[in-house]
Amino acid sequence: MSVLAEILLALASVIVVSTVSVVVIARVLYTRIRRSRAVGHSVLRARALLSAGRQHEVLALRLRLSDALASGKAALDLARQSGSPLGDLNRLYHRIRVDGAVLDAQLVLLLSERDAAALGQAVPGAQHRVDQVSALVRRLRSAAAAGLGDRTDDSLAALTDDLDREIVALDAGSRELHTLNGHDSQTTRTSLPGRTES
Repeated sequence: MSVLAEILLALASVIVVSTVSVVVIARVLYTRIRRSRAVGHSVLRARALLSAGRQHEVLALRLRLSDALASGKAALDLARQSGSPLGDLNRLYHRIRVDGAVLDAQLVLLLSERDAAALGQAVPGAQHRVDQVSALVRRLRSAAAAGLGDRTDDSLAALTDDLDREIVALDAGSRELHTLNGHDSQTTRTSLPGRTES
């Protein structure tokens, strides 16, 4: 009887440990998925596509805002990776992102609004603010691209000069080789036995 009790106790402990492990893993995965920007963006895009009316407009504004902020971050990341000078662009983007987060919270609040008249009055103001954030991000992207462009222009100019020099050198080498080959064929023709110069 004690052997049977020990077996049942071991089986119960295995079941408890397995259940706790599955619950912990599921919770960690759920938390990561919930915090994932890519998943959140995909869910937002799907909600915007499937909604209608003023709710659709608010979700579309959230999607535009999210896209704008993501494009600003991508531009800064690319400029940082290429070693382009950024100046205060990181600090300015942080301020844009903070204001964008506040605006996104306002849009989420608008989504919970059930009064169609109040929602209709609030949407144009929200759209104007999203337009302002998008314009700021476009200017920030232009500034980051200008830093990349300067480096690219310098690099392309140097590459063009190097390529021009190489083309001139290859052309000169080809002419010299042609001259030498022409001279060798003349020498060969004159030195062949039985050949007379006319």
